[in-house]
Amino acid sequence: MKRYLLDNKNIEAGARFAALAEIFDPVSFAHFDKVGVEAGWHCWEVGAGGTSVIMELARRVGTDGYVFATDIDTSWMTQELQMPSTVDVCTHDIALDAQPQRQFDFIHARLVLVHIPEREKALKNMLNALKPGGWILIEDADPALQPLACINTLTDKELLANRLRNSFRALMSSREVDLEFGRKLPNLLNTMGMENVSADGFFPLGMSACNILEIATTKLIAPKLLEAKLATQQEIDQHIKNVSSGELILTTAPMISAWGQKPRQSI
Repeated sequence: MKRYLLDNKNIEAGARFAALAEIFDPVSFAHFDKVGVEAGWHCWEVGAGGTSVIMELARRVGTDGYVFATDIDTSWMTQELQMPSTVDVCTHDIALDAQPQRQFDFIHARLVLVHIPEREKALKNMLNALKPGGWILIEDADPALQPLACINTLTDKELLANRLRNSFRALMSSREVDLEFGRKLPNLLNTMGMENVSADGFFPLGMSACNILEIATTKLIAPKLLEAKLATQQEIDQHIKNVSSGELILTTAPMISAWGQKPRQSI
């Protein structure tokens, strides 16, 4: 599907999901604590991808709660492990498909809306499915805030990494990805009527999972880089070799987390 650059059906998607979980799950779970996700809550995990966040939500809401997990491709959710009976998995496009009939105490989306051209419509769809008094947590990247793969450029290897990261950003822009979306989240929640809005940011640096994520992402987008003449096969192969050597201290785009509560009186 042309609208999405990072195809969940690709074999590299599994490695990406695992790396993203290692990098960002502790951040997301800390925000679950701040929001107060607890037993009995009904939660909607939008664009779940893998299973780590789903299983954590299922653990928190317990047998009296419920987790609705959706994505445009649910294959990685359904093949990794058997879901608890309190979890439903459904193929769903948050921007284009009808919203669920039920309402939720908590809705979460991580690294999803930045990739959707109709991102504000998608956010409104989520807010419409939120119970009065319920909480929403949106966590998204801001690649323009820190666009480099290596913040310390001393060698040709680091320069190549940054050049390919810039090419990746060009591909994202061609798919209508908003490279400055993360920073807009707090204001969006405010303007859409949420209360008790707060936000923070996380900047991963030098984590081993950043290397795994870089290799998987580079392999995933390599055909598109070649098609767009943004890189050569030699450059791609050399970069993967450089990252695999462990010599580079890599970053990935900062993630901005913003959360807010729907007013008790429906907006």
